[in-house]
Amino acid sequence: MHGRVMTAAVWVVRSSVTPVVRRAVPGNLPVELASFVGRRSELREVSRLLADSRLVTLIGVGGIGKTRLALRAAAGAGRAFADGGWFVDLTALRNPGLGSQEVEHSGALAGLVAAVLGLEDRGGGLSLRQLTDYLAHRRALLVLDNCEHLLPACAALVMGLLRTCPTLRVMATSREPLAISGEVVFAVGPLPAPASGGGQSLDEIGRYDAVALFTTRARAVKPGFELTAGNRAAVAEICHRVDGLPLAIELAAARIRMLSPQQLLHRLGDRFILLRQGSRGAPARQRTLRACVDWSFDLCGKQEQVLWARLSVFVGGFELDAVEGICTDDLVPVDEVLDLLAGLVNKSVVGRDDDGHDDGHDGSHGDEQARYRMLETVRDFGADKLIEAGEREAFRRRHRAWYQQLVARAKAEWISSRQAYWMARLNREHPNLRAAVDDCLAEPGQAHEVLEMVVNLPGLYWWTTGMFGEGRRWLDLALAQATAPTAVRARALLLDGQMTMTQNQAELGTRLLDEGEDLARRLDATAEIALAVFLRGQFRLHDGDLPAAIEALEASRDILSTAPQRGSVHNLELRLGQLIALGMVTGMAGDHDRADACFREVLAITEPRGEHRLRSYALRAQALSAWRQGRMTDVVALVEASLRLHRPPGSTDRYGAVQGIEVMAGAVASLRQYRRAATLLGAADTLWVEIGASVARFTFLAGPHEAAQRQARAGLSDTTFAEAFTHGRAMSYNDAIAYALDEYRRPTPPPPADRSTPLTRRERQVADLLTQGLSNKEIASTLVISQRTAESHVENILAKLGFASRSQAAAWAAAQQTHQL
Repeated sequence: MHGRVMTAAVWVVRSSVTPVVRRAVPGNLPVELASFVGRRSELREVSRLLADSRLVTLIGVGGIGKTRLALRAAAGAGRAFADGGWFVDLTALRNPGLGSQEVEHSGALAGLVAAVLGLEDRGGGLSLRQLTDYLAHRRALLVLDNCEHLLPACAALVMGLLRTCPTLRVMATSREPLAISGEVVFAVGPLPAPASGGGQSLDEIGRYDAVALFTTRARAVKPGFELTAGNRAAVAEICHRVDGLPLAIELAAARIRMLSPQQLLHRLGDRFILLRQGSRGAPARQRTLRACVDWSFDLCGKQEQVLWARLSVFVGGFELDAVEGICTDDLVPVDEVLDLLAGLVNKSVVGRDDDGHDDGHDGSHGDEQARYRMLETVRDFGADKLIEAGEREAFRRRHRAWYQQLVARAKAEWISSRQAYWMARLNREHPNLRAAVDDCLAEPGQAHEVLEMVVNLPGLYWWTTGMFGEGRRWLDLALAQATAPTAVRARALLLDGQMTMTQNQAELGTRLLDEGEDLARRLDATAEIALAVFLRGQFRLHDGDLPAAIEALEASRDILSTAPQRGSVHNLELRLGQLIALGMVTGMAGDHDRADACFREVLAITEPRGEHRLRSYALRAQALSAWRQGRMTDVVALVEASLRLHRPPGSTDRYGAVQGIEVMAGAVASLRQYRRAATLLGAADTLWVEIGASVARFTFLAGPHEAAQRQARAGLSDTTFAEAFTHGRAMSYNDAIAYALDEYRRPTPPPPADRSTPLTRRERQVADLLTQGLSNKEIASTLVISQRTAESHVENILAKLGFASRSQAAAWAAAQQTHQL
């Protein structure tokens, strides 16, 4: 009985590996029926691993391209294996009992491999002994494809072969590792794809591997298809929406025969319906996207399947505490979550985002947190399963309740050494916060929950992230629904007005502030009244009306002193804001002793608690006071101390950093460091654009800004000033901070092009034609060769030169031509 089953299975495996490459070196590696696109760095790494290790397992979710990468790596290593590369497709073997066989029964799988190698069955079935005897002294590469449903048998077989066949190497593809000694695991990720709504240029979009694959496959079904200025945005968004998943990209590109990229993008709402027709020559599990994900789902245990569905409520990633707080019950006990999540990670259903987040700014308060994610394709599948189980609404409610509690915890610990952790955590969780807000707004009677969540977010959250537009949208929608006269509504109106004023919409912002203050006074809500008066004082400060600003800030301080719960985080945060603002305005008015007293009080409150963000604001304000007194060396030291507090991992504050950089520019210009001042002005200019604000809105920065402009322009030629300013504008946030701290090192320019070239004469001809922007088809026509040959030459050029795009190769060839002139 067993022998008859195995004979049938052997026939299936034998039939699945055709066509066979006929070459001098033995083997059966399938011929590539379509060009291999992208994956150059991955291919180099897999080839390196295969050279160093006897067992390399490529893992990844279904449709990620493990098989193509393995076959290309195997083909590239062909000459290193005198006895050939042998491909065994295990998906055709669906004997449900084999996966659970004990080690001694793994001989059944050995029989299949032996059959692929062409060993003859002389009666009694092919055995592990025959296989090991055959491979014992052969230098061969065995490629076991799709091991996930046969893991125990595959692990036992491979372990036995490697122990007895010293010159054999094995490359496996699986959705989870074999987990045996000596195994080197390489995780295959999605193809790089453009970000959503990134607005990249045509050339920039064309450099992404996902876009290159889409374009190549679309051209195969619709000759003449090209990436153009008209379709680039749609193609980029398609590649983003399908997560850079090669299978999904190929299925989407196949639709170009009937649909334009814009039409295809419009219909991607239900990707499982649209992407359901694939190549008839592909394995059944890869003919549709749903079949591919179904295969992964079937390989999971019941509890893993339930957890997969529940994890779909997360957006943009999640951490273990969130899973334990949202997804657990009697079916998924909290004490089993870690093991179940590990199982989903091992099966490539869930991915580890990184190696942890150390959010302590000085190394003493780090709180490393592993973060996990699911591809949107996998998440959508889980969401369908959650709907089928009738649990979607229940777990979405649990999701939003948990994130409301997360925000409340962050607020409670804000003025503490945990501030850096909470800022980074809230930044990471913003997509989940957005989902919670949207759920509340979609459910009648829940808009007040949005107001609670937004006003409980630490005040500086919006200023450090710069997401004023989204915060205002949340508030506007919630305020329109939650109209009950409460202190929370008053505080929400005031926050809305504050963000609106920051975005230079003074008339609307003033109207919101008026409405919030009126409601606070009608409710006799002392803390909210103090907040309203404080905000008015801040805006008088920004406008340069110093007497009015001092009067309002002092009035706010007096009102807050009578408020109940004076020690609450809301009130403590407001108290610190009052002190910083009073210090700034009194310093501007020339009362430097009072200003310094305010700053000392801020530091006395924040330093013992380990708080850093408000402390950095106080130090910057103190630097402004020193600047007005002409103490430029002190200004530089104070701004440096402030900026160092802007550098915790995972936590950026463009709003605060740009003000420090402006003050630093004024100080170094006065110290005759003109090029440095011009560079800082350029860096600040970029940061102002990124946060959607302008230095002109902040009158207290007018002195340093104008001094830096005037003195740097006077001390430099127009060309030198423009060069330094442009250099600063090109800096990232981290580079700008490093430059201000005099820690920046300008990147070393690449060496000039080498006149020597590893290219053949024909490849050099192809490279020269790339400089003219010719397509593969046009290159083939010019050189009178086949288009496939032209494609091969282009791929060889990119591989030899280590480039990722045609444009890079074209630039290299153009440089070579210049050197030869």
